Amino acid sequence: MGHIGPTQLAAYALVSTVIMRFSNGILLGMASALETLCGQSYGAKQYHMMGISLQRSWIILTGCAVLMLPILIFTEPLLVSIGQDPVISAVAGTISLWYIPVMFANVFSFTLQMYLQAQSKNMVITYLAFVTLGLHVFLSWLFTVRLHLGLSGVMTSMVIAMWIPVFGQLIFVFFGGCPLTWTGFSFTAFTDLVPILKLSLSSGVMLCLELWYSTILVVLTGYMKNAEIALDALSICLNINGWEMMISIGFLSAAGVRVANELGAGSARRAKFAIINVVTTSFSIGLVLFVFFLFFRGKLSYIFTTSEEVAAAVADLSPLLAFSILLNSVQPVLSGLL
Repeated sequence: MGHIGPTQLAAYALVSTVIMRFSNGILLGMASALETLCGQSYGAKQYHMMGISLQRSWIILTGCAVLMLPILIFTEPLLVSIGQDPVISAVAGTISLWYIPVMFANVFSFTLQMYLQAQSKNMVITYLAFVTLGLHVFLSWLFTVRLHLGLSGVMTSMVIAMWIPVFGQLIFVFFGGCPLTWTGFSFTAFTDLVPILKLSLSSGVMLCLELWYSTILVVLTGYMKNAEIALDALSICLNINGWEMMISIGFLSAAGVRVANELGAGSARRAKFAIINVVTTSFSIGLVLFVFFLFFRGKLSYIFTTSEEVAAAVADLSPLLAFSILLNSVQPVLSGLL
């Protein structure tokens, strides 16, 4: 996006770090409740309940996504009303409409990942992720570099890339990949939704507080004098931070599944050992990345942009970025385990 233009990058930063991080924080947080339910059901060998819990999560998260639709539809007037740049807000309004199918893809993607991870079927997710990454890179090159479709090309490739793993996981689940835990659709999924909703909301609050702090930063950055450069630089830092956050969330998911399985099987001692192991490993990786980003301060920004002003701004923010990466290597893991 940064190679299309600074305005498009700034608008994308607003949508991805304000609007989508808001919705993803809610959806991913609520989906994390399924990780606990499926993990404990698998550990207690109540396999049939995992499929029921998955369907209940689909119902709850789909309803939640529908309620958030007005935010994506009316993004432009919403951003203008809080004082953001009108030109950037206009482009952001266009981008946010493309994110509607992405949001509904996340409903299924987040829940299916929790469901499969609870059964230690992580390789399915990994294979699909590699296929999606390769296809996403190819489509982005095809639509933007080769066909010069600009913003529409970037967003089209994103929508396609987000739905491919969803269809792949659904095919795997529906056609025999999980014979013990998936026995078909059931009307039982429409019962006892309130307890699942309460657990989902409480789980969502914890993760939302972690993700929304960057949303506040982006909104405040939009009030600065040179908002375009500031938003571009902050967007690059948040993207790098987001990459590292995926490592922590990966450890969070792995630890959450292991702890839930052990607690479901009644083994608290093994659960404690898993917590110590995963926190130590995640912190070690965060420490290595901390040193790496201090050493290469500002140089990585040229992956995202060709602007010297933006690169200089990223270099100034690099020490804070490095410390943020170090702290994020532990905090999400601990909060998720709680």
